[in-house]
Amino acid sequence: MDTLILGIESSCDETSASVIKNGRYILSNVISSQIDLHKKYGGVVPEIASRKHVELIMPVINQALEEAGVTLNDIDAIGVTYGPGLVGALLVGLTAAKAIAFTTGKPLVGVHHIEGHIAANYLQYPELEPPFVCLVASGGHSHIVLVESYDKFEILGQTRDDAAGEAFDKISRAIGLGYPGGPLIDKYAAQGNSKAVKFPRVQFEDGSLDFSFSGLKTAVLNHLNRLEQTGEQVNIPDVAASFQQAVVDVLVKNTIRAAKQKGVDKIALAGGVAANSQLRSEMKSQAKKQGIEVLYPDLILCTDNAAMIGCAAYFEYKNGKRSGMDLNAVPGLKLG
Repeated sequence: MDTLILGIESSCDETSASVIKNGRYILSNVISSQIDLHKKYGGVVPEIASRKHVELIMPVINQALEEAGVTLNDIDAIGVTYGPGLVGALLVGLTAAKAIAFTTGKPLVGVHHIEGHIAANYLQYPELEPPFVCLVASGGHSHIVLVESYDKFEILGQTRDDAAGEAFDKISRAIGLGYPGGPLIDKYAAQGNSKAVKFPRVQFEDGSLDFSFSGLKTAVLNHLNRLEQTGEQVNIPDVAASFQQAVVDVLVKNTIRAAKQKGVDKIALAGGVAANSQLRSEMKSQAKKQGIEVLYPDLILCTDNAAMIGCAAYFEYKNGKRSGMDLNAVPGLKLG
């Protein structure tokens, strides 16, 4: 008997709904992005994002059901992101999910957003099973996670300041590329020299697998200021390539160290930064030297989407997790 999960995601600026079969197969994955709406502000404006979610949430859910060829009667449970994320945005998806659960009598399953990103790999690789190490890197998160089982996680490393994706966005704005920064820096870096500017790579002396990107961000801004003061032209591709190389070097080194420490032979990538072409290629080539396989989802499953939430909800549902109508948005929700 198949199990169908309706997934709902609204933690930031994507309104998304999906229908997932047996935790591995996507029947629909509707994503309405607000990138163009926030582009002129250089980043996501929470109040605008929340209002847009209110406008889009029910049409997106209805479209996901229609594309999957099912009705709410066919759904076994509703999975929804309840944190972390923007509190107003989270509440829109959560309220819709609770309303559907209440009126249909279907179980409600609250999903951790980072757990959702990790689960995107199960959709890409239906044969994938824990344990493995996952690098979750996005605008709000930079975590190295040991995935011990479908619902058991150990954080091995995380950012002590800026997330990797946040650094991409800020540097992209600083060099005049705009928002969102990740794809733009990736594009321009391909035309630049990654050794043109020597930017710092932070490694903590205590052997920690944590990240720090604030110093790197400051170093790039100082470099741009020096060029401005001396009247020199900024070589945008070179700065983009040098900055990207510094981020990728640390992400790759720490993630492979984590996998070796835990004795696992698989690394998965997740989150928006997992779409970065250099991160994918360098992680794969460096890990191969250590006998470690690297997996990553299609680009559409790297950014925020409801398919990953429906997938994570399936495993929680099968493990007996149920959320009550008192489930609330938790913007700073911790993993584990």
